Amino acid sequence: MALLLIAGVAVFTGAVVQGGVGFGLGLVAAPLITLLDPSVMPGAVQVVNMAMPLFTLAREWRRAEWRGAGWALLGRLPGSAIGALVVVYVSTATLGVLVGVMVLVAVVLTARAVSVPRNGATLTAAGFLSGITGTATGIGGPPIALVYQSARGPQIRATLALFFCVSAAQSLVILAVLDRLPGRALAAGAALVPFVVLGFAVSGPLRRYLDGGRVRTAVLAVAAVSACALLGQSLAH
Repeated sequence: MALLLIAGVAVFTGAVVQGGVGFGLGLVAAPLITLLDPSVMPGAVQVVNMAMPLFTLAREWRRAEWRGAGWALLGRLPGSAIGALVVVYVSTATLGVLVGVMVLVAVVLTARAVSVPRNGATLTAAGFLSGITGTATGIGGPPIALVYQSARGPQIRATLALFFCVSAAQSLVILAVLDRLPGRALAAGAALVPFVVLGFAVSGPLRRYLDGGRVRTAVLAVAAVSACALLGQSLAH
């Protein structure tokens, strides 16, 4: 019960961040859950990653950019397959360090630019990278968020929610097929869903604050923290 409550606080905090920015649940929850009980990862985080977007879509689905999400999901499918192979055959620590450094470099470079080109090629590439890291580590938001950093807050949140909901379900199916989704991982994820609900419910003030022209800064900040969390989680292994 103590472990559940500790993980629940992390999920609650991540849900508040994601409710305002559009992503961030995995970056807060994944490293802590990995430390508490690595046997339920990445399945448990994928369960909450699939649940959280449903609440965002219920509120802002009209703002979703369906075409952009489609391109990202096109890249996400092969990326998820590679991420699953990483879980089985490759050290996720090595992958985490590599991707964490890449995201930090991307944040530094894009922070100096007005925007990142948002087209089929960049979205597919971001979806591919997100598929690898999301399936292997539970943290898959930064690549897509960096591409959408110049969009308005509601569009970012709704589009990322659409992408995350489908991609998390995709990752769960692939992990199950590869026999890397134990029942206790699903149970742990389900037990954490109430904390997702509570976090989303109290994220309204943050959402309104960021929509006042502060979304891009928040996206870059959360992406940088995501990279640091991924590096910390990987080096802790």
